[in-house]
Amino acid sequence: MTISMTGFAAARGQGAGHSWAWDIRAVNGKGLDLRLRVPDWIDGLELALRGELSRALQRGNVSLSLKVARDGLADGAEGMRVNTPALASVLAALKQVEDAAMAAGVTLGQPTGADVLAVRGVLDTSSAEIDTAPLRAAILADLPALLRDFNMMRAAEGAALHSVITGQLDRIATLAADAATEAQARRDAAATTLRDALTRVLANAEGVDETRLAQELALIAVKNDVTEELDRLSAHVDAARLLLAESAPVGRKFDFLMQEFMREANTLCSKSQALALTRIGLDLKTVIDQMREQVQNVE
Repeated sequence: MTISMTGFAAARGQGAGHSWAWDIRAVNGKGLDLRLRVPDWIDGLELALRGELSRALQRGNVSLSLKVARDGLADGAEGMRVNTPALASVLAALKQVEDAAMAAGVTLGQPTGADVLAVRGVLDTSSAEIDTAPLRAAILADLPALLRDFNMMRAAEGAALHSVITGQLDRIATLAADAATEAQARRDAAATTLRDALTRVLANAEGVDETRLAQELALIAVKNDVTEELDRLSAHVDAARLLLAESAPVGRKFDFLMQEFMREANTLCSKSQALALTRIGLDLKTVIDQMREQVQNVE
């Protein structure tokens, strides 16, 4: 089954007195590049998530975002609390300052809640006082469901890739067969042309080494023969079909095979010596390049 490196999934979860929201997405990449944005106050969470993702995925640029909030708190308020005694002291001090200002006939601007919270000691972080192990376990237990949805989308994208690549392989096989037919027709005509040329040369030249001349003409014929290129193209088509049938990730193997496809098409064009065969070679290069773009998304 062909798997795409492109995918997306989002989910929400709840447990251990908290709620959270997942977001995971991926695009193609040469290797596995994990980029995580998770709360750093949950001890060991990022390391554990990286381990799970590395086991579940093979290739792709993967971004995972996780937002966690304590139940009953607004998103982003997790890990913060108001130090009530410190707040009372700050408010008492503010009242004392205001009373003194009024007595002196001085008008002061009213402080905002943000001004009060900014006073050192009023707002404390409580993450250090929380045992995050149960929360970490609950989050990790929720990860398989997210990955299942994520992989389902990647599998659906892979099925579409499988269909497109199969069609392109069929087209390459058809073009290779057309090239073989055209090459055979060209070979028969070329043999006649070479024989006529040899007859003319021998009739109008004295002291020509007939054996050496025949060898040179035979060498020219071999250099223009595209049989090996067409045979290798057919072999590459068979190899690609086998890769599509594998269940393991085959993207890297496919990348290499595309280079071999293009090499044979380039050689075919350089040896064609015929307009019709050159056109077939150019069509082959176009289809191969289109298939290469699709293959770049295969895991």
